[in-house]
Amino acid sequence: MIPLPPQATLFQATPPLPQGRPTQVILTPPSAGDISKRIQPRVKRQLKIPIDMFPDEVLLAIFDFHVVAQRKSAHTPFSQVATKKGTEAWLSLTHVCRRWRNIVFGSPCRLNLHLACTPRTRAIDTLDVWPDLCLLIRGSMSSVSSMDNIIAVLGRGNRICTIKLWELASWQLDKVSAAMQKPFPGMSNLQLRTSDKSAPVVPDSFLGGSAPYLRHLELERIPFPGLPKLLLSAIHLVTLRLHNIPHSGYFSPEAMSTCLSVLSSLKEICLEFESPLSRPDWESRRPPTPTRVVLPALTYFGFKGVSEYMDDLMVLIDAPRLNYLYIVFFNQVDFDTPQLAQFISRTPRLKTPFEAHVTFDNYAVLVELQSRTSTFGYGDLKVKISCRELDWQLSSLAQVCTSSLPPLSTAESLYIEHPHSQLDWKNNVENTQWLEFLRPFVAVKSLYVSGELAPGIASALQGLVGGGVTEVLPALGSISLGEPHRSGPVREAIGKFIAARQLSGHPIAISEWYESSRRYENGKSIVRNKFSPYLSH
Repeated sequence: MIPLPPQATLFQATPPLPQGRPTQVILTPPSAGDISKRIQPRVKRQLKIPIDMFPDEVLLAIFDFHVVAQRKSAHTPFSQVATKKGTEAWLSLTHVCRRWRNIVFGSPCRLNLHLACTPRTRAIDTLDVWPDLCLLIRGSMSSVSSMDNIIAVLGRGNRICTIKLWELASWQLDKVSAAMQKPFPGMSNLQLRTSDKSAPVVPDSFLGGSAPYLRHLELERIPFPGLPKLLLSAIHLVTLRLHNIPHSGYFSPEAMSTCLSVLSSLKEICLEFESPLSRPDWESRRPPTPTRVVLPALTYFGFKGVSEYMDDLMVLIDAPRLNYLYIVFFNQVDFDTPQLAQFISRTPRLKTPFEAHVTFDNYAVLVELQSRTSTFGYGDLKVKISCRELDWQLSSLAQVCTSSLPPLSTAESLYIEHPHSQLDWKNNVENTQWLEFLRPFVAVKSLYVSGELAPGIASALQGLVGGGVTEVLPALGSISLGEPHRSGPVREAIGKFIAARQLSGHPIAISEWYESSRRYENGKSIVRNKFSPYLSH
């Protein structure tokens, strides 16, 4: 090891001005040689002050500032090199002198000292040179042919605090899982991702069956049916993200609610099943339980799967502080979810929507509900149904709006949109389907209809005659049509509906809707995010 000097003199400091006598300042006119010299103090003397004169507390504060700044500048989510550089920003300080090294190693918590290990880091360079600091393992496994380095680091489980490995092949996941069949007492962050559909099932002995200090867990396409048992020990868990859960990793709603009962610190959960095969067994489904699990800290809930699973889970839990609920349902014939509707009605932020957005595209339909307290145009409640044909989308949407969502009698604005200039649909939608979809929106005052959806809605509204003209959208006061329907048959059909409403004493104004323009709320431009940042679409 290279010996270090006992002290270092790296900085110069300018001494304070002399005391007791006013400093004389000579004002000189600008000259051609140096126009920038305006004020010339007579004190020109500078002293060199060794930085070793600073006490340890001051040096530690300087080191802390340096480490934080270096980590921020090196932060790159997809760069292993930058992450390692930022994590080990403290290393350069230990090479200056022995005193600096002692200060750094004497304050591992203040400086958040970690050693970063990537799949290409030689384990001997990390494990046998530096002190026993916490280890962070992070990197992509896509181009790694040998697992020796990772397995060697995993052998120091008592020092590992973070593991983030993605693009794991099936054989790599098998080796990692085998190396982690023991306790990792300091593990706080675990992320394992694979795109391999033949990934091996993780056994119940993973992490020794206990993870008492785990705070963040994220698994993608990892079959782990025994996960609920492990979570019973993770009482400090804050985020739980399970993406594309294979059918081989299925666990029941009852098992999930049991483990959620001990996760009082959980703020975010994302539960995504890969296949509609992952559903509750009809024969084993139980009647609603009289008591529910309360999740006092939960603010985000994301789900992808069949409606039966969601309904069985919602009857078992309450989340009074939930701000965002994002659901993706697989295509199915029936959407009977009364327990989901009751869960939403028990959640203050979700139960009174003020604005509704319904978006159709070639692969799915999305309904997004916003409350008066929604921020930045984000929906508090989103339900997406994966199906292709418009008639299926409308049929499914009508069921969801009736049985799954909160009463829509509080929504005053309804936007019916599509994100593409042309939709790949067949014209096989009946007017009654549009009317069944619109029927729950009894309080809507403003209706916005875009693009290719306008002809079908106009035709359906035109068919309302006589006393039935107020049967659908009875509170409607304005209709805004998107381009290119400023004139033509769509405008004429809407005109007949407006005339009928006028005769019934319920006038409606018609205007244009420029869909490409941004919406403004409270003087601020709103950019709306259609889908959850976590759920796969």
